[in-house]
Amino acid sequence: MDRRLLLVHAHPDDECISTGGSMAKYAAAGAHVTLVTCTLGEEGEVLVPELSHLASEHDDALGEHRFTELGAAMDRLGVSDWRLLGGPGRFRDSGMVGTPPNDRPESFWRTDLLVSATELVAVIREVRPQVVVTYDDFGGYGHPDHIQAHRVTHYAIALAESATFRPDLGPAWSVSKVYWTAMPRGVIRAGIEAMRAAGVEDGFAAMDPDDLPFACDDDLVTTEVDASAFLTAKLDALREHRTQVTVDSGFFALADNVGVEAFGTEFFRLARGRAGAVDGGRETDLFAGLEE
Repeated sequence: MDRRLLLVHAHPDDECISTGGSMAKYAAAGAHVTLVTCTLGEEGEVLVPELSHLASEHDDALGEHRFTELGAAMDRLGVSDWRLLGGPGRFRDSGMVGTPPNDRPESFWRTDLLVSATELVAVIREVRPQVVVTYDDFGGYGHPDHIQAHRVTHYAIALAESATFRPDLGPAWSVSKVYWTAMPRGVIRAGIEAMRAAGVEDGFAAMDPDDLPFACDDDLVTTEVDASAFLTAKLDALREHRTQVTVDSGFFALADNVGVEAFGTEFFRLARGRAGAVDGGRETDLFAGLEE
């Protein structure tokens, strides 16, 4: 089977955090991996002092810079098919709830769902993926763009499967499996405990896993992909997003304490489709069951 995987993420760097290892693994195995990023992340906080002028409140040029970072990250992962939904700058980063950017009419969050979903329908019908990955209905942690990415993805799949919707976008196509990214609470707890045992003094080490909005109950996780062989590529790709990510502290410091467990394995929830055969455990392949 010619395996085709489509991932829909909200901003540059999101793809690496939760799915970078899987993207590298499937690309290396010959699968066609397509990344669709919904916005350029124009409202992101700039962590590099000499680039602070790029921020939206100054030059408002961060999006163009993050586009370059995204391309460099994809090179690290070996992914050649990556796109911005509707093209670069079509949909703008919405910022967090309650902030002025969230009210901008051109923000992704405020865009009519049919408008943005139609852009994704064209990609789905072109790529014809068996498997699609995005976020859960809370967007992982409640960011408006993550929630909108979830909505757009599911709506676009429904439209792509309709033979009567926009035949000019290509023939209808049925997606076999849809996954939501997940971070098991048990993995986070083990990482925090390892950091504390090692005497790591970091704000993340002091947190309670039960209070973290992106933590998923372990029993909801259906699938885990062992991408430990691609952990270096994943972390290298994360480093390319240097305006947004510092891999040596905070959440990413988990990699130094329980690297393979925290980042070498990536976790998912099967939201649609039939799980592959397992012996009382989790799937280990996003394409499980499709080749049986």
